Order: sequence, then C-alpha cells, then structure tokens
Amino acid sequence: MGAEEARVTEARLAELATDALRGFGLGREDALAASRILVLADLFGIHTHGVSRIESYGERLALGGIKARPDIRRERVAPAIVKIDGDNGVGPLVGSRALEAALEAARESGVAIALARASNHFGPVAPYCYLAADAGFASLIGSNATTTIAPWGGRDARLGNSPVGFCVPNPAGRPILLDIAISVVARARIRQALARGEPIPPTWATDREGRSTTDPRAALDGFLLPIGGYKGYGLALVVDLFAGLLSGAAYLTHVRSWLDEPESPQNIGHFFLLIDARRLGTESWLAERMEDFCAILHSTPPADPGAPVLVPGEIELDTLERQTREGIALDPVVLAKLEAFAARRTKPEKPE
Repeated sequence: MGAEEARVTEARLAELATDALRGFGLGREDALAASRILVLADLFGIHTHGVSRIESYGERLALGGIKARPDIRRERVAPAIVKIDGDNGVGPLVGSRALEAALEAARESGVAIALARASNHFGPVAPYCYLAADAGFASLIGSNATTTIAPWGGRDARLGNSPVGFCVPNPAGRPILLDIAISVVARARIRQALARGEPIPPTWATDREGRSTTDPRAALDGFLLPIGGYKGYGLALVVDLFAGLLSGAAYLTHVRSWLDEPESPQNIGHFFLLIDARRLGTESWLAERMEDFCAILHSTPPADPGAPVLVPGEIELDTLERQTREGIALDPVVLAKLEAFAARRTKPEKPE
C-alpha cells in the first residue's frame, strides 16, 4: 500500500457510504441500494464515480436540488416496458430501482427495458451491468448528462458526455464488460495537462470557436470532442434519445447543470435494456461460446509483446478481485470526509 492511499474493506466502505447517505437524509434501504453502486465503482477502481461522489450529492441534498426521500414509482406500460419516475432522488438509488424493475420484467418476458426519468448522476454504468450479468442477463445500459460536447461541426455545447455500457454473462467465468463515456477523454485529463504545462493531442477538444486545439487552457474554455468523430456524435445522440427523449426526462440542453444550478432538479434519464441469456440456451452452451469468443481475442498476436490483447472489462474485473481480497484503495481525504459524513447520522430516522 502506498503512503498516499488507505485500504478499507468492502464491508466497511459499504457501511460508511450507507451511513453517510443516511446522514444526508436518505432512509436505510435507499441508502443501502445507492451505496451498493458506489462501492462497486470503487471496487472496479473507478474512484471518480465511487463514494467520493457522496460529497457532491450531499451538497445538492442540502440545497434541495435532490430529494432525500423520493417517492420512486414504476409503471408497467407493456409486458416488457417499464417507466420509472425517480421523483428527483439520488441517481444511484433511482438507477438501482430501475435495474430491479428491468430484471423483474425481463424474468417474465425474456427481454425488457426500463426507462427512468427525474433522476440525477447515477454513477458509472459498470456496476449496473455487472449486477445484471451476475443474475444471468446481458445488458445495454446508458444515461444522459449535462452538456459538455458540441455537435459535430458546431461551436457550442448541445449534448452530454453520456455514459453507456454493455455486458454479456459467462456462466463458467467472467463476463465481457464495457463502460465508456462519449468523449475522447474526461476534462480532468485536460486539467492535468494544463497543470503540467503540456500540450494535448488535437483529437481531445476544441476551443470555444469549435476549432481543434492542442492548448489545454483553450480546450477547457471550449468543448470535448466525441470518440470516433461524427460517429461518436451519432452514438451520443442515440444514448440521449433512449435515456432522455424516450424516457420522458430532459435531453440535450434541457438537462440542467448541477454546477450552475445545484438547487434545481436535473431530470436526467437512464435506460436499462436486459436480455435473459438463459432463454437462449443452456448454461454450458453459453459458457462454451463465451470461452471460445474470448480465446479468439486473447490468441491475437500482440503488436507489443509486453501488452497482450485484452477483452473489455478485464482490467476492472482484475481490480475488483484484488480489492475484494486486499481491501479497497482510497484517497485518505475521501475516506476522512466519508467518516465525517457518516458521523452526522445521529438523529432518529423517520419510519421507512
């Protein structure tokens, strides 16, 4: 363990995260559901979207921008379609309830989609996909987000850096798991380059006039570029069409910024498309095909002998297994804040 990190067990981190959310007003069951997603993010090594997010969630809860006690409702509009009204609850809570609804419907119908509205930042996609795979379901899951990307060829932000991911289960091993955002890099990478006084690649961002730039300062005043150029722009629109437009949530510039308007509901939307893989064949049938699929990729001669070809999700799943055994590596500052938030849970709770 490095001098600049602390190790905490999964159980302890879950307890702290749950108590911290309860300290901000969430009920016990809701706090447990939300913390499960955030702790899984840290287990995967996605610390930017793990328990460190509780601080910003708490700020908005304190301002009334998020409801601590939402009345989350589901409406089964067709055998395989469920609409979720998150009532402006904490995003990982709304996401958890939407995933539960999608799983219930998909167990009955074989395939189902849950469309959530009136939500907030729901963490990374990977935990939801992983939980679905653990239950035997293939998934395609996404969310829209605050605008940070200009349409291809434009010079003003009109769409969000929306996360999207998929996962296919393997009954005999680990699933194939992909969790990506639409931009080439996060703004944090650009801020790091600025701090180091280094230029950035011209494919990362544009200046405020929509021109590609290698100047990190100009990039921070401009817009992120999508992966794959115009193709990434199209993918971002697909995610927002499903997560925002079809769900009844806000979309594109209608999504409010939690930085500029932290006291206002964002009305972010999510979608959870699940397929019951057990309906397609026996477990041995799927396991054999998955193992062969991965073997074909792993046996590819690598361009760099020291960097073998990987299957999406291997790094995160390796990290999850290691940290489950050894404890989760956290920034001590994040851990100290979490402990302080958890210590605030002193008032008796209202009945669940």
